[in-house]
This record gives sequence, C-alpha cells and structure tokens, in this order.
Amino acid sequence: MQLIQQNPDIHAYLASSEAIDHWHPLVQDTADALWSATGDAYSYAKAAFEFVRDTIPHSADSGDPRVSWRASDVLATRNGICYAKSHALVALLRAQGIPAGLCYQLLADDGGSNAAVHGLVALRLPGGDGWARVDPRGNRPGVDARFDLDRERLAFPVRPELGEADYPELYAAPHPATLKALRESADRPELWRNLPTSL
Repeated sequence: MQLIQQNPDIHAYLASSEAIDHWHPLVQDTADALWSATGDAYSYAKAAFEFVRDTIPHSADSGDPRVSWRASDVLATRNGICYAKSHALVALLRAQGIPAGLCYQLLADDGGSNAAVHGLVALRLPGGDGWARVDPRGNRPGVDARFDLDRERLAFPVRPELGEADYPELYAAPHPATLKALRESADRPELWRNLPTSL
C-alpha cells in the first residue's frame, strides 16, 4: 500500500522520543549486537525484525499481564502488545540509522465486531524503492508474518468486507490514541478495555 508520511522530513523517522528511546543503553547494546552479527542494512533490518517478532512474546499469547510501552522496557521485560513491540523495532532500526515509522490497521473479529487498532512498522532501507510495512507482532498458529520488502507478509491482511482497513498514514511518533492506551492501563486486562477502536 502507498504510505503517506505524516511528517515530510525523513529525519523525523530517525528521531528519538520517550517511547522510541533508541538512545537507551539497552537499545544501543541490542542494536550493536545485531549489527555485529549482520553488517549491512538489509540483513540488520531483517535480524532486528526477527528478534522482536520471535524473542519478545506478544503478551496476549504469553498471558503476561504487564504493560510495556517504551522500547527499552519492551526489550528489558521481553513483553508487549503490537504497539509496544513496534516501538521496540522502530527504536532498533533507528539506532542504526534506518528510517522507520509506525502505521496502523483497523481489525475486527471474524464476525466483524470488536474492532481494534493494530500496530505495524514501516521502514525505508538506503537505496530502496520506498517504505515497506512489516509486522513484528509475533507468530502463532494461523499467523505467519515475515520480513519481505517486496511483498507484504503481515500477521493480519485486512478484510474490507468486515469493515477492516489499512490506515495510510505513516507516523514518526506513536499515535496519541495508542500511546494513551498503553500509558494509562495498569495491566493487560485494562489495556484490552482501553484499546482504540479507530484513529
């Protein structure tokens, strides 16, 4: 899909913030270790994606009640929902100078009800053709997200007939609605009640 940069300045997609704290020593150390094992931007981006997807369980899958939202906290606790895991991946990409941002989908259950916003990442490799979306949510039976810059391999392709949608905006910082839900929820059951149902 064609993404629309919320901020036209590419440098905004390299910036640090409270949620995407890529200056944090844990983020830096993790990025350095992944870079040492790879050595080029494409291999690093793929390794960072797989690291977040595979070594940080989605808290709905693991049953972990904790709510993390800063990238460094996601790496420290090895826990997070899609928004938090996306913050971690964006921080790891930016730590090595790869522009990355946050994008979202509106998803629903199989009956088209219980809509909720789902978080993704888009990255732009040097010399690439543009932005590519990836989903570090974490795989499980029926979910098989992959790092593929040529053909999207997301966890949940949208089903327009159920009212699902891809939001075209690419955000340099977390959307206020998703960040509010994370920051104001004491545990995952409360977070589930606070998930935004639209952007």
